[in-house]
Formats: sequence, C-alpha cells, structure tokens
Amino acid sequence: MSANDRALSYLDDLEPGQRFVGSARLRVDEERIKSFAAEFDPQPFHLDDEAARATLFRGLAASGWHTAAVTMRLLVSHDFPLAGGIIGAGFDELRWPLPVRPGDTLRVECEVLEVRPSKSRPEQGLIKLRTTTFNQHDQPVQISVGNLVVPRRAP
Repeated sequence: MSANDRALSYLDDLEPGQRFVGSARLRVDEERIKSFAAEFDPQPFHLDDEAARATLFRGLAASGWHTAAVTMRLLVSHDFPLAGGIIGAGFDELRWPLPVRPGDTLRVECEVLEVRPSKSRPEQGLIKLRTTTFNQHDQPVQISVGNLVVPRRAP
C-alpha cells in the first residue's frame, strides 16, 4: 500500500504519546554497506572486513549515515503518512547506540512527543518525533528526535 492509498495525518490529527509501529523491514547487506561507504563515508571500518576487525567495531559496520538513509526510506513507507510528506526542520538528537552489521534487518517505530501549531503560519505547525530504528533482535541501532513541519487541515 502506498502513502497515496492511506489516510494522511495532519497536525490536527496528532497528539503527544501517539505511537506508530507498522514499519516495513529492510535488510542491509554487505555490498550495500560498502557501496554506500565508498560514495559517502569511505572509512576502513565501512569498506574492508579485515581492517574493520582491528577497529573498535570489531567487524564491518554500516555508516551511521547509511543507517539514517535506511531509516528515512522506512519512514516514507511507514504507516505514518504525513500530509505534505516528511519535511524535517532539524534534529534535537541523533544517536547510534549499536552498529548495523551485514545481514541486519531494520524497522522503525515512531512516537509523537510534542505538537505545536505555528503562531506565525496558521496553516502549519511542528511535531517533535522520536524515531527508533531496530535491528532484527529488537535492539535500537539509531534513535533520533526530530522536528517535522506538518500542515493543518483547511478550516
């Protein structure tokens, strides 16, 4: 089901404490870890198995930015279709508590922390959203708290 087939959420539909857990899953394989790293984060622990074993990762690990990109992909296909799309206004927090390894399968869960109508732009507002990306063992591999611009319903 695409975002176009699901009911869109406007600012007026959201409230603190709402959780969204119906994420698709995406497997991260070794080839994708290395190709992403080669283009965007060419460090040895993302590119070379042997070199990675000698680092604090003790093996090949996906770039945190690769994990962030996978998280975005999962958010776009999540059962959390925001009217106007997922439009970021910045992060308050971004952490990678565990590395993503070749073969890991990732999914996301979201929780609305705050809903703020705009005083200067009555047609929109901001939500503060905690997004946690989990591996197949239900261990968090990325935790972010971000602010998203969300339109309000027309009066």
